[in-house]
Amino acid sequence: MTAIETNGLTKRFGEDVLAVDGLDLTVEEGEIFGFLGPNGAGKSTTINMLLDFIRPSDGSATVLGHDAQAESEAIRHKVGVLPEGAAVYDRLTGREHVEWTIQTKGTDDDPDEILETVGLSPEDARRAAGGYSKGMTQRLSFGMALVGDPDLLILDEPSSGLDPNGIQEMRELIREEAADGTTVFFSSHILPEVEAVCDRVAIMNEGRLATVDSIENLRDGSDSQARIDVELGGVPEAADLSGVPGVVRADIDDGVVSVVCEDATVKVDVVTTLAEQAEVVDILSEDTSLEELFNAYTSGETPEREAPAAEVTA
Repeated sequence: MTAIETNGLTKRFGEDVLAVDGLDLTVEEGEIFGFLGPNGAGKSTTINMLLDFIRPSDGSATVLGHDAQAESEAIRHKVGVLPEGAAVYDRLTGREHVEWTIQTKGTDDDPDEILETVGLSPEDARRAAGGYSKGMTQRLSFGMALVGDPDLLILDEPSSGLDPNGIQEMRELIREEAADGTTVFFSSHILPEVEAVCDRVAIMNEGRLATVDSIENLRDGSDSQARIDVELGGVPEAADLSGVPGVVRADIDDGVVSVVCEDATVKVDVVTTLAEQAEVVDILSEDTSLEELFNAYTSGETPEREAPAAEVTA
């Protein structure tokens, strides 16, 4: 059984706005799936249709084997949701929020254990949520999403408001949930966080699915250039890469040769050639970032190719 499956899912608002256009998407059970796109790409509209907050104009969706419109109540008992900009009740304590969620879902979770899991102390739990910082509110909302040990977590900007330590803790919690078999559907604009945790990503653009694959496969299939820095022993005056096909540009500074390659496969030839000319002390290889891939799929732009490099001099 797939966790999420959409077929031709479409949403129009009025006559002029096509927010989601014929979306065909499959999310497998147990994977961490990144759902990306610029503002207005259709991400939130898609999530709202999966949760039956709005109805599609055409097409269909299933969540955990249930029809998203006909069986929405069954879905909500199996899904934990962290919405973007999650709101809390100012007068209720953190613990009361979790207790309310437990009662609503009819589970026997320990509210104190959940609050501890998301990094809220017993003192925090007793405080009115109206006095929480944005990061604390985010932690509380994530705790509420974990109630009932959901089969699917839908997280919309889960790192919002968190400091670097909080982001790292959130990342570990997401990995732990996935390791326990929970499917995570993860929408975020913080691309390094998506890159760090997701098995596959889908990129939406102008309501359509631009691509879906693992980040590794997207890199392999992209036209983006690869970069590598090679530190050489001593301070050589020159390093000749003119005979290496696929080298776009190379510069040397204080014994470090910085090379831009047409693709990642060229990097091995670069290191081999330099090793024949001097001692290789260190290598820093940089893959195409998810941000570069994202920009390529949402703007249609590809990096300009420069003239092949000749001999590199200091």
